[in-house]
Amino acid sequence: MSTSKARIFAALAASALIGVLPLATFAQQQAGAPVVAPANSKETLLENVRSAHRGEDELYKQRVAKFNAAPKNLQDQMLRDARDKLSTLSAASTKMSDTYSATEIRINELHHDLTEKAQDLGLAELFGLARQVAGDAAGILHQSLINSQLQTPQGQLDRVAFLRAFADGRQTPTPEELERLWFEIHREITAQGEVLRYQAQVVQPNGIAEPVEVVRIGPFVALSDEQFLSYLPDLGTLTVLPRQLPDQFMDVAEDFYGASEEYVPAVVDYTRGVLQALYVERPTWVQRIHLGQEVGYVIILVGLAGLFLFLYQVVHLVQVRAAVKRQLDNLDEPKGDNPLGRVLLAFRGDPNRIEEDADVAELRISEAVLREVPSLERFQHFLRVAVAAGPLLGLIGTVVGMIFTFQSITESGSGDPRLMATGIGQAMIATVLGLGIAIPLLFANALLNGLSRSVVQILDEQSAGMLAESIEKRRNA
Repeated sequence: MSTSKARIFAALAASALIGVLPLATFAQQQAGAPVVAPANSKETLLENVRSAHRGEDELYKQRVAKFNAAPKNLQDQMLRDARDKLSTLSAASTKMSDTYSATEIRINELHHDLTEKAQDLGLAELFGLARQVAGDAAGILHQSLINSQLQTPQGQLDRVAFLRAFADGRQTPTPEELERLWFEIHREITAQGEVLRYQAQVVQPNGIAEPVEVVRIGPFVALSDEQFLSYLPDLGTLTVLPRQLPDQFMDVAEDFYGASEEYVPAVVDYTRGVLQALYVERPTWVQRIHLGQEVGYVIILVGLAGLFLFLYQVVHLVQVRAAVKRQLDNLDEPKGDNPLGRVLLAFRGDPNRIEEDADVAELRISEAVLREVPSLERFQHFLRVAVAAGPLLGLIGTVVGMIFTFQSITESGSGDPRLMATGIGQAMIATVLGLGIAIPLLFANALLNGLSRSVVQILDEQSAGMLAESIEKRRNA
């Protein structure tokens, strides 16, 4: 390499250390180009790199041209100036590096001394316990219903962020941080024993957050407009439950929300929302029936048919018993609007031959009684069949549900019980529905049987008594 080229490279290398900006930015400024903006994509980054290279090449060419165009004595002067600046910057860099190393060593020494003094005073264990308490409190306060009482979501999340930062910190905590840790815990403890009314943002069922009056019972329950609320920790806001609690809880909540007395009953979820969420997720009877699918619908259809027939027949038997009772009060004038009257009307024969025709009269009366029995025992056979078929239909639904359960286990394994919940639910609800129609229909059939037998018993007694009375009159005559 020639002496001229060596001087050029030395000058360029020395001048590269003079600038404060990076080489690419310095090159663009020298060439009159704008500073490269931060890359927002891979294409932009690639274009910035290309522009930087072009700027560097242009700057290199300008320096080479300027150096070559200078006289010999000026070139020597430029080279000496560049070397002097290089030496100055190198010395400054070495000094700053030594200062940084010495400062870092001093910081480590001071930190070591602080750690030893803290251990001597027992502060290490104290600070460790404080960090542990802060970590536990951060989890509790993040889920706390009391956050809804704070003014803004930022304020709600700020104390949780502080506690988490305090728990994860490695530096020695300051007195202000320790005091705030005590303050946040004490504020939570105090608020847990309060029953307050305050304004807060509540997400309505339509998804819109509105400022409403909220009644808070410690960290357990929140009410608004006699509706139970749920706290969303991640959003730091309250929301109306998608489905409210049963009526017995709603009645208590209604009385409590508008109470002006000092002591009134209230609904308190000591699990802080867990039981409340279970009530909300509990399926309704309609949802349970839908879970039974086709088999459940068939069972319900059979039960409804049996219920309708039972109601129809029980009304009929009550009317028949009333008519028979009226006929018993007036046996001398039989009427055809009741079974007893029709049996009395069916008794025909010559009074002078009643003893000789007693067998015929008895058969005629028995025929009249048997004619009335089918209408009195109507629908009882269907009810007995429904009572027997209900559990069998439920068994079919149970088998189908277990088939679905085994199929889900085969497809996805048994790791997640929720995947098997549909099949198990179908199996159980079918069994419940089958027994649910069989047991009531069993009692209904027993009631119909008792009512019909009582009427038949009256017919048998009256017909036998009527025949005996006629024979006795004939003998006495």
